[in-house]
Amino acid sequence: MPLENTPLYFLNKRLEFPPVDNASDDGLLAVGGDLSPERLLLAYKNGVFPWFNDDSLILWWTPDPRMVLFPHKVKVSKSMRKVIRDGSFVLTQNTCFEQVIDYCAQIRRKGQDGTWITPEMKTAYMKLFEKGHAKSYEVWENEDLVGGLYGIDLGHVFCGESMFSLRANASKFAFIQMARELGEKGYQVIDCQVHTDHLESLGAELIPRKEFVKLLQGNLRTGQ
Repeated sequence: MPLENTPLYFLNKRLEFPPVDNASDDGLLAVGGDLSPERLLLAYKNGVFPWFNDDSLILWWTPDPRMVLFPHKVKVSKSMRKVIRDGSFVLTQNTCFEQVIDYCAQIRRKGQDGTWITPEMKTAYMKLFEKGHAKSYEVWENEDLVGGLYGIDLGHVFCGESMFSLRANASKFAFIQMARELGEKGYQVIDCQVHTDHLESLGAELIPRKEFVKLLQGNLRTGQ
């Protein structure tokens, strides 16, 4: 999260963000503010998300290009089709949101020192969940929670935040089944934020930030 030589826009108590075009080349838009449900919802509706370490100020990002998945483009490999047919995994929704976010915080990512899901972040997303704006998908094997993901539900766009897997393919199972369900419900896009090879293998792609913002505003139709 480089800050050197980056002009910083400091947020105050007012619920506002600068235009996303003001972001730095690496996507940093603003610093400070708070993690109230109102500010978080405003951020996600404008293509902005928080990402910072425990010892950092709150940092707000809006990368360009943006990693997204159009639900109808989700890729299901031959091996994953077999996993799905096997029936060993069962998917549920919103049965243990707090456990999912705790597991996501515990997973160590390559090149990441510690976790970005700080206690402050967890509290913020728990509040969004209680208000019906966040949801989790859980993967069960028998009676054991073995994978899952969580994110922010904007009604026509789902903003994925993090996923975890305690069994091979469990998070892939959650992601694929979620994408299929959201596609059936008419969701336009799943926000994946930034590129990873894992997400690309599942069908996610990079699009210009400007196009993503239009999707958020409901001004574009997908699947044409």
